[in-house]
Amino acid sequence: MADLLSDEEIDDQLPDAWEREDDEIVRVYEFDDYLRGVNFAQMVGEIAEAQFHHPEIIIRYSGVEIRLTSHEAGGITDDDIEMAELIESEHN
Repeated sequence: MADLLSDEEIDDQLPDAWEREDDEIVRVYEFDDYLRGVNFAQMVGEIAEAQFHHPEIIIRYSGVEIRLTSHEAGGITDDDIEMAELIESEHN
């Protein structure tokens, strides 16, 4: 099990455009149409399966919200930061 990150570590490592909300890190990705968002969510799901670290994914008409936390650790760990970075690298 991964260790919880300190507040300072989270602030230092959190990718741009991601925000911290309590014990989760969150980002909303905006899309011009619904199916692009659905395709993006599928790509995130494939990354999650490969990493065995599964985010909450909320699909809306023009956006997809990703929420990451390490439930077994009770908060934010390196696994969450790494997953956010992988999502960012695929989105760009």
